Amino acid sequence: MKGMTLEAVAKACDGIYHGSDGDKIKEVSAITTDSRQIQPQGMFIAIKGARSDGHAYIDSCYDKGALCCISEQELPGEKRPYIQVESSLQALKDIAQLYRANLDIKVVGITGSVGKTSTKETIAAVLSQKYKVLKTQGNFNNEIGLPLTIFRLTEEDEIAVLEMGISDFGEMTRLTKIAQPDICVITNIGLCHLENLKSRDGILKAKTEIFKSMNPDGTVILNGDDDKLITISEVYGKKPVFFGIKNTAGIYADHIENLGLEGVRCRIHMAADNAVQTENQTENAAEDFTVQIPVAGEHMVYNAMAAAAVGEALGLTAEQIKTGIEGMETIAGRNHIIRENGFLILDDCYNANPMSMKASLDVLQDGAGRRIAVLGDMGELGENEVQLHEEVGEHAGKCDIDVLICTGKLCRNMAERAQRTNPDLKVIYEPDRESLLEHLEGYVQDGDTILVKASHFMKFEEVVTKLENM
Repeated sequence: MKGMTLEAVAKACDGIYHGSDGDKIKEVSAITTDSRQIQPQGMFIAIKGARSDGHAYIDSCYDKGALCCISEQELPGEKRPYIQVESSLQALKDIAQLYRANLDIKVVGITGSVGKTSTKETIAAVLSQKYKVLKTQGNFNNEIGLPLTIFRLTEEDEIAVLEMGISDFGEMTRLTKIAQPDICVITNIGLCHLENLKSRDGILKAKTEIFKSMNPDGTVILNGDDDKLITISEVYGKKPVFFGIKNTAGIYADHIENLGLEGVRCRIHMAADNAVQTENQTENAAEDFTVQIPVAGEHMVYNAMAAAAVGEALGLTAEQIKTGIEGMETIAGRNHIIRENGFLILDDCYNANPMSMKASLDVLQDGAGRRIAVLGDMGELGENEVQLHEEVGEHAGKCDIDVLICTGKLCRNMAERAQRTNPDLKVIYEPDRESLLEHLEGYVQDGDTILVKASHFMKFEEVVTKLENM
């Protein structure tokens, strides 16, 4: 890992180096917090978790060839190199910040209330048409996951596309200090994490902390149809690049054609006079183009426009942007379509908030056969959690679907409101996931299109697995 000598690492995390001078100048080959993933000449950071203490695995990491370990404890009699720190968690972030600074790469940081992952996937698909891209995997978007993602970077990588998720004030400040993004993308300001952030204004304040440690000569790309984001007139003296459907002042889309579960077609106008100008930009980058997005839902048009804006900023042609968007693939739990056992399953079970839940219900309406929504509780909505579940229930009642199955304590409010909104809608309530799994087979039949969505803590991936194995 470039520049990651034990001496430099110890300095970065304000640690005490224990070991020989000869080892001090050696570079580590890889860094991990998982003892099972240690590599020869790698570094293990021992973190105390809720279930286990990484310090218990230090000896086994040395046995597997680790060059050095980070420890909060003194290791009496240990002859092999280790760095003693006050906080391993803080050391993890400090070391990641050092490694990021050592790499000559561009970083795209993505945040927002809804659509971070699908936007990240779309942007990565576009940029991969020209560059070697590393992107966030799974839920590695927080104060532990982001450093671990950065440690996956190599000198061959040219661009990192990093998802950045938060739930409280100050978190984004710490994340952006690590990532130091050159391009910042904010998808929207919706209703999520209200327990700590309280309101959409609070969410706006927390999300825009992403600007604090970004490259001051970098680019900010924002959803111009979002009433909160449109209030941002400049960042470090530069105007943001806006994208939208209603707002046509920047990059915008029209001629939107819903293709059902096969995706959506639209025309994207690059608005060259408002787009970012870079030394890499080509003459063709600002051309308008028609594109077929292979993922269902008109909300995917916003992801495509964000990716087009990032692509143009980094010098891609319109043809490269179009090819990237059309070639993107979905991932499990995120707008993922599964055809199994006579069902078409819309696997969107990774997470949920009111905005994304309504968008997924809209997509379900395009399904064939009976359209069934299997929905679970949404978390971190604060004092308005009952009202917000009721609002989703009202939306479900107005949608053209056949069956609504609600699961969880809060979802009782969703079920009751849906039934009041549409007495003809078949509404089923299950108190918990276990009860749902027990009765699910009796609720579905061949030919159904089934949406599965809930917040992550509901573990609705088990519902998807059940449907796949009926």
